[in-house]
Amino acid sequence: MWKTVLWALVLAASASAQTPSVELANLREDVRGLVQRVGELSLRVEQLERENTQLRAQAGEAGRSYATVAQLNEAVAALNQSIRASAASTRSETLQQVSGQMETLAKQTNAAIDSLAKGLATRAPVQTTFTEDYPKEGISYTVQRGDTLAVIARKTGAKVQDIVNANKISDPSRINVGQTLFIPGGK
Repeated sequence: MWKTVLWALVLAASASAQTPSVELANLREDVRGLVQRVGELSLRVEQLERENTQLRAQAGEAGRSYATVAQLNEAVAALNQSIRASAASTRSETLQQVSGQMETLAKQTNAAIDSLAKGLATRAPVQTTFTEDYPKEGISYTVQRGDTLAVIARKTGAKVQDIVNANKISDPSRINVGQTLFIPGGK
């Protein structure tokens, strides 16, 4: 019965298209459930061994035997063998599932890294040298929401390159709301 439940969990996990973190959480929960089930089976074996001991004691006290010791030992050995085989099979299936999910996650991670690398490769080079060739008189301007250097230049009548040089802005796409800029020749 628990094999059926395990297969249902495996099929449900593989059929759903969830995020890697959800898949990993589901997998951890499945493994936790399997570990719990193996623990329950181990407890059951211990219980059967205790019952076997009790039956031996009762047989000695009553002077008759309900089952021979050899029969009980065979039954316990068969049960232990069945549990070991089932646990090994479950571990193998779980490892295969984990391996597949890790491979999928690795592919997704590599794709994300490639995407980020391509984005960085297409970025404009950062300006590292600035000229002093701009008007030395001007105004202060506080960057507002929605402002870009081009918008600020249009508002103040200044040149974008003069604003970049005067404020030593290495990446013109990165100005912050509330930042105060010197606008050379601005009105």
